Amino acid sequence: MLKKIIIGLAIFLIIAFIAIFIGTRPSETADGAYIPSPLALKLATSPTTDFDNTVYKNPHTGNKKVLMVMTEERNMTMANGKKFSTGNHPVEMMLPALHLRNAGFEVDVVTPTGKSGKVEMWAMPEEDKHIQEFYAEFKDKIENPGKLSDFARNSLTDSTDYIAVFIPGGHGAMLGLPENEDLNKLIRWTHKNDLHMLAICHGPAALLAAGKDGIKDSFVYNGYKIASFPDAVDEQGPMIGYTPGAMPWIYGKRLNDLGVTIINEKADATCHVDRKLITGASPTAANKFGKLAAEALLNEVNK
Repeated sequence: MLKKIIIGLAIFLIIAFIAIFIGTRPSETADGAYIPSPLALKLATSPTTDFDNTVYKNPHTGNKKVLMVMTEERNMTMANGKKFSTGNHPVEMMLPALHLRNAGFEVDVVTPTGKSGKVEMWAMPEEDKHIQEFYAEFKDKIENPGKLSDFARNSLTDSTDYIAVFIPGGHGAMLGLPENEDLNKLIRWTHKNDLHMLAICHGPAALLAAGKDGIKDSFVYNGYKIASFPDAVDEQGPMIGYTPGAMPWIYGKRLNDLGVTIINEKADATCHVDRKLITGASPTAANKFGKLAAEALLNEVNK
């Protein structure tokens, strides 16, 4: 009898181990990259959001717009050489854009060269009616964006229809944007003209484009405080199979070296406003972040 119990327990432990092992292994895509494991998706994504469909009493009726800068790159090569299938996070992109739309601001989309914006479709909240409907409306802008290079060449003037720049999160914000010279020009132009900068989760990584020289004193956000996705949480990604390997580089530390203080230690709903820079820590911050952004822009146009 005891022997049967031991054998049964051993079989149970083996099955449990296999289940856990498989559940924490990233899933391979058709192009050989990886999306998060079943366990990671269960822990880090949700079929719905907390979008509250805020009604803004005095929505903007003029021509002021927001420029969203998306990544056009899909795969991030991790430290071990494996590729992580990423892009911009749909909740961090769509939910704030919904608030901006409800507040009366049109959102335009650009990517560095005009290639389609990339979205982490594995994080799409499939049961969220508001996000699904808005994504269907917004999809053409994502697939047929403008060129950031053209905007930097032709539209950087003191007089503009744009009131803010928005950089959504997702690890894709670390691809092609932090070293982009046109984004460098855009960020400096935004700061010089006292426009709002909106960045959530990994979005602040793209702000490094304005600090490519590594000189702290010349970085426009030196001395600012932000909410952003913590480096320490990124380090835990391989443990649950969120990423197929360790990060290729650490963006938070680079921001710290340029004089930026990240105020949150968890990937939570923390948001922060420092002058014209509005930031949020993670997808769970997207609703609050979107409302803060919409209200700040309405206050600006209604002065």
